[in-house]
Amino acid sequence: MAVRRALPLLIGAVSLFAHPMGNFSVSHYARLQPTSQGIELRYVLDLAEIPTLEMLRVWKLERGSPRAQLDRRAGEQAREWLNNLTITVNGKAVRANLKSARLVIADGAGGLPIARITTDAHIPAIHGALTYEDHNYPDRAGWKEIVVAGGDGISVKRASQSDVDLSKALTKYPADPTTAPPQDLRAEMEWVLTARPPSMPVITGIPQPRSAPAAAAPATMTALAAPPGAVVRGDFLSKLLRGGDLTPWMLLIAIGSAFLLGAAHALTPGHGKTIVAAYLVGSRGTLKHAAFLGAMVTFTHTVTVFAVGLATLFLFRYIVPEKITQALGVVSGLCIVLVGSWMLYKRIARLGHTHSHEHSHGDHHHHHGDHAHEHHHNGDHHHHEHHQPGHVHSHVPDEVSWGGLVALGASGGLVPCESALVLLLGAIAIGRVGLGLLLLVSFSLGLALVLMLIGVLVLYAKNLLPERKRSGTSNLFRWVSIASPAFVILVGLVMTGVSLRWIEAKWLAG
Repeated sequence: MAVRRALPLLIGAVSLFAHPMGNFSVSHYARLQPTSQGIELRYVLDLAEIPTLEMLRVWKLERGSPRAQLDRRAGEQAREWLNNLTITVNGKAVRANLKSARLVIADGAGGLPIARITTDAHIPAIHGALTYEDHNYPDRAGWKEIVVAGGDGISVKRASQSDVDLSKALTKYPADPTTAPPQDLRAEMEWVLTARPPSMPVITGIPQPRSAPAAAAPATMTALAAPPGAVVRGDFLSKLLRGGDLTPWMLLIAIGSAFLLGAAHALTPGHGKTIVAAYLVGSRGTLKHAAFLGAMVTFTHTVTVFAVGLATLFLFRYIVPEKITQALGVVSGLCIVLVGSWMLYKRIARLGHTHSHEHSHGDHHHHHGDHAHEHHHNGDHHHHEHHQPGHVHSHVPDEVSWGGLVALGASGGLVPCESALVLLLGAIAIGRVGLGLLLLVSFSLGLALVLMLIGVLVLYAKNLLPERKRSGTSNLFRWVSIASPAFVILVGLVMTGVSLRWIEAKWLAG
């Protein structure tokens, strides 16, 4: 079942940038409707798996706690959220008074719950100009929608949003995964009471606060809309982590499924596949180096996901987990820029040297073992070496630096995948910490295997290249040897810019 689902995901590996903000997201919805008695506000927050987990921990309750306790805490939470709305009518601050709050808890990814709280409130205002701003969860990505509705006896003259309700109060998100989630947290409107038929308001948009954009809303995270390698609600692993007894066979299938998800996830952008390839194109890499790279990715990814998991469970009052992820993204990007800069420096230095020795032939002594890889013989452009399995020689080869491999492996695994985090937290939620770690390591191995395979393919392809220098070929190699580190630097800079939110990345290869 999991395999059948993973294969089409492996094939159709085109998705939105890196990690969709599904599992961390909080979606907002506000509907402002003036009446002759005042403004009726319907305010809805739809919390994905991680914020729901945090909210329940703050409440000191669980999904299975008595309904009366859950409802009481939901009412208190709704009142707190309403206090975080800034509302002015005709320049004076007013408060939204709570009328009712309804809590709905449903199954999310990895067997974790997701929560939606629908709040109805009343704003005392008969006519005039209103401003509204939502300050809840400012750092969380999500669907952020505001609807301004008219009604009988009311004429809305001007509004910043229309009466079009895209998500049916966050109960039915548009099925099209390419629909850009609205990002509205501010609204303005002017209205009067009228006996005449209401006219259409003038819709004039206003600047919105800069907030974390969502690549996908949580409710659209179905198997079809989700990117490859995502754990979605209702899939095999989510059902397994919600179920009761786990047989050894089920555990084996779960570990295999996590491995496949990790492999599928590696095909999505943001895991340094292109960087691994570009690095190995101009280096004397061997299979041993590719294996080491995979081990580094596995280790780094396992450690970072585990650290973010612990922070989510125990430090959520002080640390926002996405901020850790964002910081790791910046570190990862800068790592790649440093590797690229170091490569570029070495290549330019070597090209200058080899150019001056274009026609010289240095004495060549062939060393056996690893030592041979670490030595470069300048001026020796016509290689007449015996091929050993896994040895690769290009016209301008680079020594493979273990430091470079460590930096590359770390940058490939440093940004934690949400799906791996959800699997870990889902297993911890049912008291199976060991299973959570196994699923996490298996996911990380799947991720690393794809990066290793790409490395091996690059090395294999380089072995097929002819050894003898032909006219014009050396110029091509010169160009490639400069272009590949320049490309690595560029990708690193883009990744850093995206993590710092300087670049809005909808589609990004790599």
